Amino acid sequence: MVARSPFGTDEFDSRQFRTAMGQFCTGITVITSKNSDDEPVGFACQSFAALSLAPPLVIFCPMKTSRTWPAIAERGTFVVNILSNRQQAVSAVFGAPGQDKFSSVSWDSSPAGMPVIRDSLTWVECTVETVTDGGDHYVVVGRANILGDVLQDKPLLFYRGGYLSTEHPRVTPAQEELDNFLTWNGGDTWL
Repeated sequence: MVARSPFGTDEFDSRQFRTAMGQFCTGITVITSKNSDDEPVGFACQSFAALSLAPPLVIFCPMKTSRTWPAIAERGTFVVNILSNRQQAVSAVFGAPGQDKFSSVSWDSSPAGMPVIRDSLTWVECTVETVTDGGDHYVVVGRANILGDVLQDKPLLFYRGGYLSTEHPRVTPAQEELDNFLTWNGGDTWL
C-alpha cells in the first residue's frame, strides 16, 4: 500500500491561517488588572493555557497593539477570569474596543485588589514572570498566586468564529490518554 500525503499548501494568507486555527476549540478568558490610576482594565483572551504545575504557571498572548496590555505589564499583576457559558455578553464587552468595560459587568476585588468578574467558572491571580516576542503578540508567562472558587457550570467556548456550548455528556478518556494532560482533574494519582 502506498502512503497518501495530506493535501495542503505553503501559500496561504492570514485569513486562511485564521480559518485553519479556528478549527481548534478554545475557552474564553478575560484578563484583568488595574492601570496606574487604579482603574480596572481588561480584555477578552482565547490564547490562554495552563503551562506548569510546579511551579504553577499560566500563559497568555496579548496582541502588541492592545491598549490594555501596557497597563497590565506596568502593574505586573493580573487575573485570568475563565468565562462560563452564561457570559457571552461579558466576552462581547471585553472583546470590543472601548474605555469603560467594567460599567456593565459585575466584579469584585481579588486579595491583591485586582478585578475578578462575577460568575466566572474560576479565576487565578498571577504575577508576570516573563514576556517574550511572539510575532504580532507577546507571550506572557504568569505565576499563579491565588486561585478562586470553582463554579459548577459549563465553559464558554469559541469555535470556527462563534460561541459553542458543551451540551453533550462528558466523556472521560482512558488513563493512558490522560497522562500528559496538564489540566486533568482526576486527582494527583497520575502524577
